[in-house]
This record gives sequence, C-alpha cells and structure tokens, in this order.
Amino acid sequence: MRRRVALAALLAPLLLAAAPTPTTTPAPAATPARGEVLLLVVDGMINLATADYLKAGITAAAEQGAAAVVVQLDTPGGLLESTKLIVKDLLGAPVPVIVYVAPSGAGAGSAGVFITMAANIAAMAPGTNIGAAHPVTDQGENIGSDMREKVENFTASLGRTIAQQRGRNVEWAEKAVRDSVSITEREAVQLKVVDFVADNLDDLLAKAHGRTVDVRGRKVVLNTRDAPVARQDMSVRQRVLDLLAHPNIAYLLMMAGLLGLYVEFTNPGVVFPGVAGAICLLLAMAVLQVLPINYTGLALIGLGVAMLVAEAFLPTFGVIGVGGLVAFVLGSLFLFDTPDSTMRVDRSVIAGASLTLGVYALIVAWLVVRTQRQPSRVGAEGMRGKIGEVRRVVVAGRRDNVFVHGEYWDAETDEPLAIGDRVEVVGVDGLRMRVRRHPAKEG
Repeated sequence: MRRRVALAALLAPLLLAAAPTPTTTPAPAATPARGEVLLLVVDGMINLATADYLKAGITAAAEQGAAAVVVQLDTPGGLLESTKLIVKDLLGAPVPVIVYVAPSGAGAGSAGVFITMAANIAAMAPGTNIGAAHPVTDQGENIGSDMREKVENFTASLGRTIAQQRGRNVEWAEKAVRDSVSITEREAVQLKVVDFVADNLDDLLAKAHGRTVDVRGRKVVLNTRDAPVARQDMSVRQRVLDLLAHPNIAYLLMMAGLLGLYVEFTNPGVVFPGVAGAICLLLAMAVLQVLPINYTGLALIGLGVAMLVAEAFLPTFGVIGVGGLVAFVLGSLFLFDTPDSTMRVDRSVIAGASLTLGVYALIVAWLVVRTQRQPSRVGAEGMRGKIGEVRRVVVAGRRDNVFVHGEYWDAETDEPLAIGDRVEVVGVDGLRMRVRRHPAKEG
C-alpha cells in the first residue's frame, strides 16, 4: 500500500507537467484512455476502510494503465471524515473515475451524494435514488445544537464545491444537505446531478465511451466500449477494518480488553481472560488509530480502570472506586467528542459497560474485604487453634511429639500429657509449638 502511494506521488509531477498553462500554452489534444476497466464495489457504510479500499483501487488502476475505474455504489451514508478523503481521491484521481449507483433498488444517500458527484462520470441504474445528505451522527440522530450549524454549513459548502468542479447542479447539492431532498435516477438526470441512466455495467461502459473528461487538467477521451472488466475486492485487512470501524464496536472491544486484563490482574493465573482481553485491546487500538478520538476521554477511561483496580488492594472504603467509575463514564462520553466528528458511542452501550465494570469491581472489593477479615490459614497464625494428637512423650510434662495438620512437631506444654491425648496449638516459636490439653479426648 505504501509503495503504491509513493509511486503515485512520484508520477504526479509527470501528470501535472502535461496540464495546460492558464495563459499562453494551448491545451493539449484529447487522448483516448486505453486498457481494461477496474471495478470497485462499495456496498454498505462509508468508513475509513472504504476510503482505503478506493484509494488502493485508484492507485492500482493508475499503475496498470486502466481505461477507467468504475465504483459501483450502494450506501446509506457514513462518516464525514472518510467521505472527505474519498472525495479528495476522486477529484485528484490520475485515471477517469465513473461512479455507478447500482443495482436497481440501491441508493446513494448522505455521503454517497458527494462521492457520486465527485466522479468524472456519474450514472445511476433504473430504480435507484440519490439525496438526503443532511449531516447526522453515526447513530442517525440530529447533531447537538452547538455543532449542528457548523457541520451543516461545512457539508453544504463541500457539496457546492464538488458540484462546481464537476459541472453539476450546485443548487440541488446544497438543498440535498440543508433540506435532505432525495430524487430518483430520472430526476437526477433532468437536474444534471448525474450524467445518464445505465441499465447494467455493459450499458454504462457503452454510454461512457467517447466522453471527454478532465483528469488532473488533461482532457481524456474515454475508450470503454467492450473493455474488459477486472473486479478488485477488499483485502482481508480492509474487510476486518470495515467490520470493526464503528464507534460502538471499537468501544466494546476496548471495554472487553480492559475487563479481561482487570480480571487477570485481580485473579492471577486464570489466563483466559488475560489472553482474550489482550487480543480485544489490540484490535481496539488498531480501530482507534483510524477513528477520530478525544485523547482526554481515552486518558479518563484509563485512569478510571486504574482506580478501580487500586480499589481492590487499597483500604479506601470505596472512595477510589467511585472516583474511578466517574472517570470511566466521563471518558466514555468524551471518547469521540472531537470538533470535526459526528460520531458518538451509543449511551446504552456506555451504560452497560459502566454497570458491568462497576459491579465486577464491587464484587472484587467485597471478596477482598471478606478475605482480609478471615483468620490466617498459613504460617504461625494459621497454626493457632489447630487440634493435634500426642504421638510420643519426650520429657513428661515439658516436651512431647505431636501430630498436627499432617505434620509432626516438637511441642512444649505446662501439663503432663499421655500418648493419644488431644491437644490444641496455642502458639508457634520457630520449629516448636506450644500446646495445651484439648477438652475432647479421642475415644
């Protein structure tokens, strides 16, 4: 991936060198693009895995000299940050890009509007729709009042900019954001939101053939009729990231990891919770690297868990535990609260994770307190009160050999004892214990 990006960066100056100068140099003649067509299929939410997939596909198409890249699109929308990355790649693509909203019944909602309009050629299949680009949170809820106007204005300006650059309907692009309007494929053609309607992929390539598009300042004539089509699917890494790149899933993975490690630290030797927790935490870290996070929120979560662990070992009577739980909840609320992000962790997920961690911490603290209140079961203190039996009298009335707790001990006593007498341990001094006669006598 990095080598491909580096190669594209090296080729960029050569491609830009062929662009016409704005004053004296005449524009170069349009040249037909030759080669196969690379097909990329996007079916689902737009996230950073989708952005990485499209970027890699466009880079591969440029390396292979493809005639064009076709992005078959069906999406209800997605993350604004990922959409901006995709739009940037489409507007600056070194090869012609065709976005095809398909198959029938598909739609280009929200983020899909900007991706469709950013293509060199935009087309739709019969029975599809496009629109409803009003920004909302990843939960489908309205953005809070403090951020709503800012995000809406930015999104509307993004739509206008894309429409102006690609010669599409600027007014409709803004209405799609501010009024959430949605239109059919026929209406989209009439309003000049897309270029045409295509029944299938072959029809799409036939109708795109011969059209002249602007690719980084060069005029390129599409040569796509009967061109061979090669489909490129997501890599395994991209598929895993696509599955996990959601705030709720990333948060749950992090909570599972922290809880697993917490169980392992408070119960050393259990092994499985520690192993599972480490795996979940590493997966969460991989996902959080591609999601916009608030590091203050992440630090609060870490502090909260550390305080809950400390509560199990320090006699603070719940003060540190309550503080840790408060820090944990606040960190969860702030985790994705960044100025440019519309993502949030679902409040029910935060409540469930906080309740689980709090209840477990409470149980561990209760078990620790109960254990501390129990008499010692090991060492000299653990032997006090044990019942044994005299097995041999060494010095009558002063020293005997007794059998206690599965072991033979030299014992001292102030009273005469006989073989078979039951004795009670009253103290231990080194390897010798003091005993006294026990009232019950072995029958």
